[in-house]
Amino acid sequence: MPGKHQHFQEPEVGCCGKYFLFGFNIVFWVLGALFLAIGLWAWGEKGVLSNISALTDLGGLDPVWLFVVVGGIMSVLGFAGCIGALRENTFLLKFFSVFLGLIFFLELATGILVFVFKDWIRDQLNLFINNNVKAYRDDIDLQNLIDFAQEYWSCCGARGPNDWNLNIYFNCTDLNPSRERCGVPFSCCVRDPAEDVLNTQCGYDVRLKLELEQQGSIHTKGCVGQFEKWLQDNLIVVAGVFVGIALLQIFGICLAQNLDQT
Repeated sequence: MPGKHQHFQEPEVGCCGKYFLFGFNIVFWVLGALFLAIGLWAWGEKGVLSNISALTDLGGLDPVWLFVVVGGIMSVLGFAGCIGALRENTFLLKFFSVFLGLIFFLELATGILVFVFKDWIRDQLNLFINNNVKAYRDDIDLQNLIDFAQEYWSCCGARGPNDWNLNIYFNCTDLNPSRERCGVPFSCCVRDPAEDVLNTQCGYDVRLKLELEQQGSIHTKGCVGQFEKWLQDNLIVVAGVFVGIALLQIFGICLAQNLDQT
């Protein structure tokens, strides 16, 4: 009898693991395909698919890249895990484990590098934001992303409002004919809670004022500093999210390895 019980117990555990891995990855696969479809649709709307050179013409980050890359990785990983678990395909299960393990170690290495080289990372973040400030008007998705970040973190530019001097529409040179000269985008403005209609011209000419006068109408702190403050204030939540993701990845690797060996 003990031998019979042992014989039926192992397939039951393997079956549960198999369908859990299948169910988890089919959701992952569908979400990845959705992200990828949104990214490709956005590129189609912007004419990128018919003119690939547009990808390199943009001076800053095209946020659609995030959808395409994340969606592509999720789709490949979800497909391998889903089909590998359902068909008990050794190659796909090994591919799933190795790919997931590689992502895990990349995340771990990134976390260590950010901690060890935080000053260098801060400088690179400043440079990255300023490159995107220069390209603010070049892409509507990038523009919306910058506006969201400045409104969410109550900031303006990488280090402060004067970073907007890097943008051809907002710089203070005499040769600049733009009405936005010496101004900042509306997302830098301090919003009045009682204001029903958004004033998109609130940042016009604001950098012609003294810094003390600016403080009443725009946010004068840089986004890098505000982002660091946000991380410190939400450290437990952010750490919890990353630990949760890491545990899911380890669990997925172990489950795939277990199925591969049965």
